[in-house]
Amino acid sequence: MLSTYVWTAQTNSTCVTSIDMELFLHYSLIPSFFIIMVLSFLQRRVHHKRLDDKSYLLGNRFGIVIPLDFIGTFNNRWSYGIAFGATANKVMFLFSEGYQPLQVPQWAQAVVLLIGGIEVGLSHFPFFACLSSDFRLISSILGFMYSLIWFAITIVHIVQCPHGQLIGAYETVIFYWPSLLCLAFLLGRFVFMFVKALKIHLGLEVQNEERSFLEVHQAEHVKQLMRKPPEQEAEKSWFQRKIYEWDPYFQFPSRMIGATVLAFICLYLFIIIEFCIYTYIVQELDVFEGGLESYVASVNETGVLTPAILRIKELITVAKDVWMLTIFSASLTCISYLFHILACYRKHIKRLWLGEKSFIPLKFHSPSSSNSVVAIARYSGWQIAYILWGYLIIHVVQCLFGVMIMYGLVLPVIHNQGLEMLKGLGIGILTISIVVGLMILQLKIAARFFLQPKIKPGDKQKPLALNNRKAFHNFNYFLFFYNVLLGLGACLFRLFVSCILGTWLIARIDRTIMQNGYEAADMGFQAWIGMLFVDHYHTNPVLVGFCHILLMRNNERKLQKSTPYWHLNHSSASSEPVSQERISGPQEKPPLSKEIIFDKAQPSKETDSLMNASGNDSIMEDATSITAVSTRSESEEKILSEIQEEKQTLEELKVTMDTCLPISQDMAPGNSDSGHVQQHYPEITVGLHGPHA
Repeated sequence: MLSTYVWTAQTNSTCVTSIDMELFLHYSLIPSFFIIMVLSFLQRRVHHKRLDDKSYLLGNRFGIVIPLDFIGTFNNRWSYGIAFGATANKVMFLFSEGYQPLQVPQWAQAVVLLIGGIEVGLSHFPFFACLSSDFRLISSILGFMYSLIWFAITIVHIVQCPHGQLIGAYETVIFYWPSLLCLAFLLGRFVFMFVKALKIHLGLEVQNEERSFLEVHQAEHVKQLMRKPPEQEAEKSWFQRKIYEWDPYFQFPSRMIGATVLAFICLYLFIIIEFCIYTYIVQELDVFEGGLESYVASVNETGVLTPAILRIKELITVAKDVWMLTIFSASLTCISYLFHILACYRKHIKRLWLGEKSFIPLKFHSPSSSNSVVAIARYSGWQIAYILWGYLIIHVVQCLFGVMIMYGLVLPVIHNQGLEMLKGLGIGILTISIVVGLMILQLKIAARFFLQPKIKPGDKQKPLALNNRKAFHNFNYFLFFYNVLLGLGACLFRLFVSCILGTWLIARIDRTIMQNGYEAADMGFQAWIGMLFVDHYHTNPVLVGFCHILLMRNNERKLQKSTPYWHLNHSSASSEPVSQERISGPQEKPPLSKEIIFDKAQPSKETDSLMNASGNDSIMEDATSITAVSTRSESEEKILSEIQEEKQTLEELKVTMDTCLPISQDMAPGNSDSGHVQQHYPEITVGLHGPHA
């Protein structure tokens, strides 16, 4: 691989250090396994196992520890991203195939790399597990201690061997400062977690209630869909129109943030490694150039090979300069791809939320469920590999174009051959212009002479109906032989454009470089589509909000069934105003209210007393009469029970809406949106705020 030599050179450095980072990686599995066991012991299993019946000491403990939810985690996104960044050096070590814990034959290298990847994952598992654990006090202590060990070992390794053989001064610092920065951030994060957990443990701060899987931004997105669209959209800035428009109701999952952070750091390390290899190659080329110069000096510039040697020296000089310049352009291209992939992720996910699949090839409209699940695990790693290999390929292609420009435009001017260069450039431009002009002329002739007039004056183009057929056949016959030669250039141009676009977009995993019908051969694009569908099915705000409301309603109904009826109504005073409102206004019924049907089988005195109570002006007398009648009659008890049940239903609906989708300030009564809803849907406002709201 590209960077194998660099890691080997670092290992074989003359600097003597007491820290072997590869050996430390092996020994770090011991505290890592201890932390995993502690967190697993604290984690209780939801389902009862048969083993619990045999051993009473377990007590449903030793549950599965989750390092990171790759689908629905939107909290601590940057903390998880920084934790991924702390693994960058080891990821690059795996990428270079320099990490081989076992010596096996060549055909078993894939298995060795799998074992190495699992070992790297286990060594960094405590970072993620301590961040995601619910036992904040213990996990913060364990995470801080483990991060401190890695931080101290890395510092000692840098201090003992700060310099290297390739870059020279502070070579080790250049390679390890991103990981050090990430570890320092994790130390601060665990300290913050410990202080906050300690305050909660001492009672100085109230612990937040358990959050549901409905995130705040998802609820805000659903509420935005229910609002009245503004009559005139706000004017967008140039940055919003041309580059990026921020959406406050959308958040990237932790997986995307972590992959982006890790891709940035790995790209930085890859560029440094490439620069190291470039430095080594330049040193060898300098030795080669010295030999050529000594040969030219020995023959006094009269040798037969002198012109060829001078051209070789010129080519070496041009290649070195162009390679250095294209490092910046290639790196900027890949960095822009990382941001653009995030923007495309948001755009594609929002299109899927709307049910739009036109941007996806037809064969991927219903991807395989198993492929989609695997795509979640593949995407993050493949995205990093695509960026790294894409950078190298883009850099090589840009370097070739730079050398062509130097030899075609710059060097002729330096060698006083500017007029010949301009003459050749003018002839080439004129030839291309004539070819393009003939192609445009064919279109104009076909539109002017060989198509019938427009059917309607307002049509944009003429109908596909031939005119002047004899002239048309002669036109096709004489241009047939010319188009054979023109097709040769068009074929070469097609190949040239395909190569340029293919190499330029090789790092874009969100866009396929295959032709239409062959998209299935692009495994990276398949992983992208599968990942999109998994996120669409599991994080759709409308679907998640609907499920959240159903779960809350179900839990509340279970709670009501398990609670006595008298306990739900603390006092009779809380039920009297509702009963008075329901009976005192028979002419204007709330749209959501149920009609009160009196039982005709009951004595007429009781019915008359209810009717008189409904028409009485005094609310207190009505309440007293209803209370007196309800104690004597079973029909009034049924009526009151129905009223109480309806009141509970309305209150339950109001509490559910306020809890799941709380009304924000811009939807409060009096605003245009709320007035619009109340004007067109008065039953909703009455049901939520009461009959007299």
